[in-house]
This record gives sequence, structure tokens and C-alpha cells, in this order.
Amino acid sequence: MKLKILPPTLRGSKRYIAFELICQKSITRDELVNLIWNSCLELYGESETSRFRLWLMRKWDCGQKGNDFIIKGILHCNRGDEEKVRASLCLVTNFRGKKVVFHTLGLSGTIHSATQKFIKSRP
Repeated sequence: MKLKILPPTLRGSKRYIAFELICQKSITRDELVNLIWNSCLELYGESETSRFRLWLMRKWDCGQKGNDFIIKGILHCNRGDEEKVRASLCLVTNFRGKKVVFHTLGLSGTIHSATQKFIKSRP
């Protein structure tokens, strides 16, 4: 017997946060995921962070500006928890002894519009 797929009317709403990360050294995808999760865990704890349904959808390495590396990405979370995720991202200031800055570029309802509005349109 096959499991039935949950219909769209019963699924939870999602939001996509486009962000830019400026750091002094290059960061891999796994390190970025750990950085985001640890920040949320420190601020809200395990039970609240598990409700966010965080997921790193995409990551682009946008090159260097001087000595700093610029990384852009799209983060998926539950609708209603966007502000909590954004707050926890703002608290990240260093990674392995190097300075790190998160900028939230915008919030969107689809991956396509987040990519078009915030990732592709910026230099």
C-alpha cells in the first residue's frame, strides 16, 4: 500500500528568506547550515527551533570584494517564524575566529520570486 501525498490545502505555508553573508574566509554549505542552526538554537532552544522547519535551499558564491568573501543564499522557513529566524541570523558575528555579517535581502513566498527580486537583481 502506497502512502498518500498530503494535499496542498493541508500543508503548512512556507516563506523564503534571501540573505547575503559577508565573511573573511570561505564557508562551505555544511558550515553555513551549522552556523544558522547553532544561532537559532542558542537564541530559541531546541523545541522552538524545530518549529521553524529551517532548510538552506540554495547557496551562491558571489566572489570576493577585497579580502571578504560574499555568499548569497535562500533559506526556507515556516510562515509566521520569519522574524525569529531573521533575529537569530543578526546575532551571528563570528565564525571560527573570523568576522561574519548576515544581511537579510528580503522575504518572499516562492523560490523563483526570491531569486529574481533579491539574488539576480543585485550586483
